[in-house]
Amino acid sequence: MRVIVVGAGVLGTMHAWQAVERGHEAVHLERETEARGASVRNFGLVWVGGRAAGEELAAALRARDLWERIGERVPGLWFRPNGSLTVVRTDAELAVAEQAVKLPDAAERGYRLLDAAETRALNPALRGSFLGALHCERDAAVEPRVAQPALRAALEASGRYTFLPGREVREVVGEHAVRDDHGQLHEGDLVVLCTGAWLGGLVRELAPELPVRRVRLQMMQTDPLDGPLTTSVADGDSFRYYPAYGGSALDALRAARPQPAVAAEHRMQLLMVQRRDGGLTIGDTHEYDQPFGFDVVEEPYEHLAAVAEELLDRPLPRIRRRWAGVYAQCTDTTRVVHRERLRDGVWLVTGPGGRGMTCSPAIAETTADLAGL
Repeated sequence: MRVIVVGAGVLGTMHAWQAVERGHEAVHLERETEARGASVRNFGLVWVGGRAAGEELAAALRARDLWERIGERVPGLWFRPNGSLTVVRTDAELAVAEQAVKLPDAAERGYRLLDAAETRALNPALRGSFLGALHCERDAAVEPRVAQPALRAALEASGRYTFLPGREVREVVGEHAVRDDHGQLHEGDLVVLCTGAWLGGLVRELAPELPVRRVRLQMMQTDPLDGPLTTSVADGDSFRYYPAYGGSALDALRAARPQPAVAAEHRMQLLMVQRRDGGLTIGDTHEYDQPFGFDVVEEPYEHLAAVAEELLDRPLPRIRRRWAGVYAQCTDTTRVVHRERLRDGVWLVTGPGGRGMTCSPAIAETTADLAGL
């Protein structure tokens, strides 16, 4: 079988991976020379801990296993099962963590509640003042800026994979073919469109009532830290963002301690991950109302830097990169992804939101099963 995959972000690349893994040929088209969207503008987190119980958690756990297997074969991903610490600094945040470790699926998530000494023992870079942390052993990370090229190199070694960059698909022809902006027809047995946050043009023609929206974020990256950050790190505001933590304790936290104005305005949480070169990726914000600004705003960066410095108890290394990104999210945020068969042999897969890096291997596996690969 010959599979045509459109879009070379992590979701499209994982669909190509599934095709090749199952013995098929994959032709992979990308309108840029490389993926430049949300797939390279994220933390590289394989984030299990905060996922909603049920379908979302199941997808994240399956994807976590698949990432580890793929990482063993593709060392360039720098997959690492580093786990995460959600640091708690108030009694109200501690109550949310205490409620989390009592969830029926807490063991599946790898939850443990640590006191301050245990938190510092696990991650000595955290020298600040806090009460403890919720440890999620199942969380992991990869390197987002190099993940797609590393995966493609492994795919090319199969002899059944062709990457065609600089090709924007303009038309879906019949049930098994696409035509690009060079006028070239690419025929196969199955077409999978993984177009990310590109929701206009051809996508709008094919799915005019697409239940997907765009979300904008801001992030930054530092020079190398003066030592290892042994886990990924989140602050207590992440409890407000991830659905796993909903409940009476979270309600009490929201009532007792509203977010600072800048954090509330920009719908912020602190996430912090160390890159392979020692630098820290730090974010992020969430903006939902379009049209989005074309510039980045400084106040959120100042807030994130202040929180990170409090946890580390020292100044951050020099900020060397700031960026904005846009990803596609289902308007019904309880859905893991929007997967639609547009016609026989043509599937559209988009809208995983902030789950894209985490869940893409499992999403692609499910598409392959449904499409009969």
